[in-house]
Amino acid sequence: MSRKPVPAQSGERSRVELTFDKPQLLAQLFGQYDQHLVALEHRLGIYITARGNRIGLEGTAEQVAMARDVLNDLYARIQRGEDVDTGLVDASIAMASEPVLDGIISAEARGDTPPIMIRTRKKTIVPRTPAQAHYMRELTKNEMIFALGPAGTGKTYIAVAQAVSQLITGSVQRLILSRPAVEAGEKLGFLPGDMKEKVDPYLRPLYDALNDCLPAEQVERRISSGEIEIAPIAFMRGRTLADAFIILDEAQNTTPAQMKMFLTRFGENSRMVICGDPNQTDLPGGVAASGVADATSRLEGIEGISMCRFGAGDVVRHPIVGRIVEAYEGTGL
Repeated sequence: MSRKPVPAQSGERSRVELTFDKPQLLAQLFGQYDQHLVALEHRLGIYITARGNRIGLEGTAEQVAMARDVLNDLYARIQRGEDVDTGLVDASIAMASEPVLDGIISAEARGDTPPIMIRTRKKTIVPRTPAQAHYMRELTKNEMIFALGPAGTGKTYIAVAQAVSQLITGSVQRLILSRPAVEAGEKLGFLPGDMKEKVDPYLRPLYDALNDCLPAEQVERRISSGEIEIAPIAFMRGRTLADAFIILDEAQNTTPAQMKMFLTRFGENSRMVICGDPNQTDLPGGVAASGVADATSRLEGIEGISMCRFGAGDVVRHPIVGRIVEAYEGTGL
């Protein structure tokens, strides 16, 4: 592989050659038509050449070091059986350039530290932004985690994956998923069907995340047996949730009273994750404050409670979604 050099930023020039011991893995590392290497060249402003199982990197010392870490990280992921796509390449580049995670990419690639990942029956979830890596660490350390930020940052998806993983391994006995059934222009009473049929559309994102982590027949079986419960927040009143992984989604649509009620359901050997976007509420007019905003202001800094915050740069859906989030930031919508 040889292409016209990509102009590098000013700075001392450096050249490094990497050798990979399993040539059969290089097709996945390079990507179709070398698209992963092309992405590296354009994102980092370096020049890449490939000959057999050797890759040459040329650019400033900082850019070359970053590209080396990214390639080693991607190669290690492929060796572990993970799929590498353009989204993961972009995420690895972003993480390698993040100061708060200095060294984490190269350390994981060398095997010096355990990789950050969540294993479920259907897939292995790995962080795609520095904020996701921090979030996944906090999910293993603290008993109550607030995940706050815009849509598309993986808050609920990662929480469901961690919950499924702990349910599979027996760390918890139940998985409880909840969200407020707040109307967005339609009243529940106007919708057809019984109560379950009325609230299911509000809970559909939780079903989707579950089906992404477990075979469909297991989801149905575990729901029937009560191992997995999906219900509106109103159904939580009066309960104590022990030996459970509890997730509250769309928490910005709770009132302070609802949030207090939910948080105080916490029981022994449980973990609770509260996901929401404080900037996007669907509460009716006249409600003074969102329950998630009220709770974070009261609980920040309390031992055992972690606050994980995401921004537009952490959106892992289509890149245009991140740009849309940025365009609306600060507008109150």
